Amino acid sequence: MQPDRFSPSAGLFLHFVRGSLHLALRGNTSYWVWLGVLAVLIVSGAAAFAEQVRTGLIVTAMRDQVSWGFYIGNFTFLVGVAAAAVVLVIPAYIYDWKPIREIVIYGELLAISAIVMCLLFVLVDLGRPDRFWHLFPIVGHLNFPRSILAWDVLVLNLYFVTNFIVATHILYRAFHRQHYNKSLVVPLVLLSIPMAVGIHTVTAFLYNALAARPYWNSSILAPQFLASAFCSGPAILLVVLQLLRRFTQFEIQRDAIWKVAELMAYAMFFNLFLHGAEAFKEYYSDTEHLLYTRYWYSGLGEHRTLVPFAWSAVALNVVAFALFIVPATRRNWITLNLGCFATYAGVYIEKGMGLIIPGLTPDALGEIYEYYPTLIEVRVAAGVFALGFLIFTLMLKVAVPITLGEFNARVFTEIQPLGDRSGEVVSACRS
Repeated sequence: MQPDRFSPSAGLFLHFVRGSLHLALRGNTSYWVWLGVLAVLIVSGAAAFAEQVRTGLIVTAMRDQVSWGFYIGNFTFLVGVAAAAVVLVIPAYIYDWKPIREIVIYGELLAISAIVMCLLFVLVDLGRPDRFWHLFPIVGHLNFPRSILAWDVLVLNLYFVTNFIVATHILYRAFHRQHYNKSLVVPLVLLSIPMAVGIHTVTAFLYNALAARPYWNSSILAPQFLASAFCSGPAILLVVLQLLRRFTQFEIQRDAIWKVAELMAYAMFFNLFLHGAEAFKEYYSDTEHLLYTRYWYSGLGEHRTLVPFAWSAVALNVVAFALFIVPATRRNWITLNLGCFATYAGVYIEKGMGLIIPGLTPDALGEIYEYYPTLIEVRVAAGVFALGFLIFTLMLKVAVPITLGEFNARVFTEIQPLGDRSGEVVSACRS
């Protein structure tokens, strides 16, 4: 990149914001249809959440026996998606592998949108969302450092701020056709590695510290969380990168995609190994704590609602591992995408209903309550996911043309006088 007269400064940040809005508000029919679908889901979710706030959590299926449900399951899954950016950061910045470095910013954008969804799922799970301010330091009652929840709030927000600063700085400098400041970006990116590990480790500790819940009270829960995280996040990112290759001028080397798939295979093996080790411990020892694992894998009496999901998750994860570990299948676009779908679905099941419901069923008194998310919960969750997808879509709409050099401060200044005809400028309107 060659610097132009628009050298980055605080005074020119508004110019960058206006250029970003210019990109976000222009697109083809497919782009606007996609935004319209997301908007409908967001409105539906907001209406359902308003009903939940007005009536109370009784409109959900959560009860005293199962006090965590669909919302917290999605929260746990998305923390893993956010943490998965480290899969790109390590080969890009530790080993200086250029094919991965070219796409690492998209992993950071995915992490930003995933953290936003995580925080929203915590918000909608609160019976009194107006008391959310208690989670803020100084103004609230965070009870730091004694509370594990306080640690979770801290690491999630620090990870969000770190990725937001890095992504914004890189795009801002690229918009002004200058290289990013390595003395700022590299330390923050390296800091994001332990942060990525930390956000999922602390989330695992939220479950692990509950001694009265034997299903979660395992020392390998945090490594299980990390192993599954390094599968699910890259699975989403691989699909996104292929879409960018298909609909933009974005040229990512195939070696980068195949290397990410290979790393996912190792992570999936570790994930399966840890689940197998935990299952062996429970079944071989055959203590009263086996009750919770049995409820997940084989059911208790007539209560077998989760059994099909349990074995579906196992089958999907095994299929994904097989497809990614064989070079021929991970380098075939059809089997690669099948593996991504299997990874996403398998991890989503095991870290959603496979983690939350068996941990709470049976309850401390031995009662089995069959939990099914209500329509309200599904609508609220769909709205949260839609908002996260909207944020990620808009960030990609801005990031792709800027990182490709198709749109910068000079181009934006030149096309402004065109008014409504600025949509004719290909570089500014890349879909």
